[in-house]
Amino acid sequence: MIDVYSWPTPNGHKVHIMLEECGLRLGHEWQIHAIDIGAGNQFNADFLAISPNNKIPAIVDADGPAGKPIALFESGAILLYLASKYGKFLGDTDHKKFNTLQWLMFQMGGFGPMLGQAHHFRKYAPVKVDYAIERYSNEAKRLYDVIDRQLAKTAYLAGDDYTIADIASFTWARSSENQGIDWADYPSAKRWFDQISARPAVQRGIEVLAARRKPMMDDKEKEILFGKTQYQKR
Repeated sequence: MIDVYSWPTPNGHKVHIMLEECGLRLGHEWQIHAIDIGAGNQFNADFLAISPNNKIPAIVDADGPAGKPIALFESGAILLYLASKYGKFLGDTDHKKFNTLQWLMFQMGGFGPMLGQAHHFRKYAPVKVDYAIERYSNEAKRLYDVIDRQLAKTAYLAGDDYTIADIASFTWARSSENQGIDWADYPSAKRWFDQISARPAVQRGIEVLAARRKPMMDDKEKEILFGKTQYQKR
């Protein structure tokens, strides 16, 4: 059994989708533990013991390498672990693996963090900062253009095969409207997005904990996520 500590965010959904894509079923081969980040659950000592950066998702696999339990945090590391364990969605040659890895790193280093900043300053920041909105909205558009140009040449980000790189970027692209993106400007990326959206395992993955997430944060939740609580020494 794999225990997943998560919340319905883009990074959380990466792991939910990957587990379903690997043929594991919620309640059978994996189970979910809700970490309500708006309520501050990510700062609880038990969670910090497996995710020292107080971020979701994290997993504990009772049947890890050599049959020993393993705890992992960071969504990219978890995707790589699951791809390695189940032999899926990474590539069956070194060339394919490294091509997948470069697009996974693209998401982890840019497509996620920069889109997150665009989302934050456009929707959640208590003060509207025009410079920040313009800076991160423009960077979001640039990054979508990168994947649009790639997807004009290939079916998926790393080539003809669906991989963890697609899973990682797809979950962030689900919030495109909040990032200031008009899909009409990125037809190849939109084709890719729609194709992945139609996958049954993806649909199951994005439903995990979805009913628990509120459409809007209240002031207390915003303070926990973006205020002094986040920066307290632990």
